[in-house]
Amino acid sequence: MAEAMFVQDGESIDYTPGSDVASGQVVVQGDLVGVAKRPIAANEPGSLAIVGVFDFAKEAGGGVTFAVGAVAYWDATNKVAVATDGGGTHKRLGKVFLAAADADATVRVKLLP
Repeated sequence: MAEAMFVQDGESIDYTPGSDVASGQVVVQGDLVGVAKRPIAANEPGSLAIVGVFDFAKEAGGGVTFAVGAVAYWDATNKVAVATDGGGTHKRLGKVFLAAADADATVRVKLLP
């Protein structure tokens, strides 16, 4: 048997949710963060993008900014991108592709699995 066998390009992963998932919803599985590109009905197979560039809702206030190339994290409790890992409670999204000021509602991030 081969040591490894190609399965897929890995830009998305299969996902069957226990409850409905909306298009654009961020899903965290362990340390893996994915985005539903289409709605996924509860208990039905679908997929999550784990590669790509997305605009994420971001934390605002308190001087929260993002520089190009910085690492962005996902705060699953507040459902926003944040600039710190929160002591390990926030999961890494990827690298910032477009700088975001404190007043900006979103930050553009390239997902990095």
